[in-house]
Amino acid sequence: MGRVTTHILDTARGCPAAGVPVELFALSGEQRTRLSGGSTNADGRCDKPLLDGEGIQTGVYEILFHVGAYLRARGEDLPTPAFLDVVPIRFGVASPDEHYHVPLLISPYGYSTYRGS
Repeated sequence: MGRVTTHILDTARGCPAAGVPVELFALSGEQRTRLSGGSTNADGRCDKPLLDGEGIQTGVYEILFHVGAYLRARGEDLPTPAFLDVVPIRFGVASPDEHYHVPLLISPYGYSTYRGS
């Protein structure tokens, strides 16, 4: 069975990003359905997959990473509004039986992602 997981690394500090709120949505046209959410642990990972088993279907998904809250909690002096507050990553699941790992590398002024393993 497939699954969707994530991992967040703070590239400015060189460490996992703990305590980042994360939400997963399924997208269908203009409709957006929240499927799960949580916060990252001390290793920058969610304690369980955002989605797995029968719940994962072929389609388009979006993860919202609430990095502004994390950066502010770490004492980062962000402008108002912050350059990055909520980072959306939209991705497609073509094979529901595969593992889709969606890591995020963040700093106050940039981010990147890729399909991990």
